[in-house]
Amino acid sequence: MRISVAAEAYGEHLRRVRRLSDNTIRAYLNDLADLAASAHDPELADVDIEVLRDWVWRASERGDARATLARRTATARGFFAWATERGEIVSDPALRLASPKRARTLPKVATVPTMATVLDGLRAAASDGDPLALRDHAVLEMLYATGIRVSELCGLDLDDVDEGRRTARVTGKGDKDRVVPVGGPALDALQAYLVRARPILAEHAPAGGRHARAVFLGARGGRVSPRAVYAVVSHTLGPTLGVETVGPHTLRHSAATHLLDGGADLRAVQEILGHASLGTTQIYTHVSGERLAAAYRQAHPRA
Repeated sequence: MRISVAAEAYGEHLRRVRRLSDNTIRAYLNDLADLAASAHDPELADVDIEVLRDWVWRASERGDARATLARRTATARGFFAWATERGEIVSDPALRLASPKRARTLPKVATVPTMATVLDGLRAAASDGDPLALRDHAVLEMLYATGIRVSELCGLDLDDVDEGRRTARVTGKGDKDRVVPVGGPALDALQAYLVRARPILAEHAPAGGRHARAVFLGARGGRVSPRAVYAVVSHTLGPTLGVETVGPHTLRHSAATHLLDGGADLRAVQEILGHASLGTTQIYTHVSGERLAAAYRQAHPRA
C-alpha cells in the first residue's frame, strides 16, 4: 500500500476513532501528502528511517519553522505506528525519528489598559447601531472574557449561551464540551448584538440555511467564519499593539495571563481554556512571572 492510499484510511481513523478536529486532521494529511511527494509516493514497506530523516531535513532546508518540523515528526510517528498496528508493515520506521526541540516563545499579550482602550473604542463605534460594528464589539468582548478559541466562538449556537447563569457552552478539540463563565460587559455587548444586529444580518441568510442557530453571523447571514474573525481582530488590535498580524489567539493569551495576574488558580484557568494538560497552561505563568520581574526591577531600590 502506498503512502497516499494509506493516508486516506488514516484520515478516517483520526476522524472516527481519535475524533480529532478537522483542522488537526487537515494538517496531518497535508504532512503525509508532502512526505509522499518528497519520496515519490513509495510503498509503506519501502519507507525506512533514512527516507523520513531526508524528508524532515528537506523541510528544514526550505525554512520550515521548528514547530512545523516537530509536528511533521509527530505526524510520521503516529501514521507509521498506526500502519504497524494494522499489519500494513512489519516494523515501524519512525521509532528512531528524532523530533527537533521547539523554541519556547512567550505568547503576545495585550495589557489590561490596552484591552480597555480597544473595547471602549469598539463600544463607541457600535453606538450608532451598525450591525457589523455591534457584532465585532460582541466578538472581541466574548473572546477576551472567555478565552475561547476562534473555532469555538464561530461554533456557538443560540442555546449555548445561558445569560441567567452567565455562562457559555463551547465545543473544543476532540468534540469535548465545556462550560465557561462570561463576564458582564461581554454579556451586555452580546445582548446588544442579538437584539439590534443579528436579526438584520439574518435577513441576508438563504432560506432554510443550516446556520440558522448560529450566534455570530457574517455579512451574508451565514455563520461567521474564523477568517472573518481573524480579520476583525487584526484590524482592531494590530495597530494598538504595533504589529502587522495579530489574531484571536492573542485575546486568548491575554485572558489567561490577566486571570493569573489577578490571582486565579492555574487549574481553574486550565479548565476555562480547555487545555488537556496543565503543562500547556503553565506557559502563562512565565508571562506573568516576567511582568512580576519587570515590576520588581522598576520599583525596588536595590533590584
